[in-house]
Amino acid sequence: MTATLATGSLFFALACGNAPGAGTTSTSPDDPVTADVSSTSVTSPGAPVVAPSPTRPKGHTVDPRKVRWEKARPSRDGRRLTITWWSGVEPCNVLDRVKVRETSRRVTVTLYEGQAPNARNVACIEIAVLKSTTVKLKKPLGHRKIVDGAKS
Repeated sequence: MTATLATGSLFFALACGNAPGAGTTSTSPDDPVTADVSSTSVTSPGAPVVAPSPTRPKGHTVDPRKVRWEKARPSRDGRRLTITWWSGVEPCNVLDRVKVRETSRRVTVTLYEGQAPNARNVACIEIAVLKSTTVKLKKPLGHRKIVDGAKS
């Protein structure tokens, strides 16, 4: 059995090595084309650019929890931050509140999301929604570091 398997494997390897176009330049549309996968990149030309959906805290959600955000962009004057994060659709994923803690070295922003109180028996689709909210700072940002409070 082992000898038969080894002979079959050897035959298969030799047959693949002698396939038309192996080791040669393809000259006909019917010849196989090979490519080095490591040098091939897959891109999605014309992929849509997703703009965040502006969101305001609504409060009084059910079971609010911390959610991580993707990006914090300060305004030109440094007095506001626009926070961007991925979430789900309302009423299943509602921004409850935003907690901002400022020190002389950093600004910690924590987002809290929960379910709307009237959404107890509602079915929501599982789709990602890019959301944003803007918060005001007590002092201009300056050289302070912006930290995601959900990561700590």
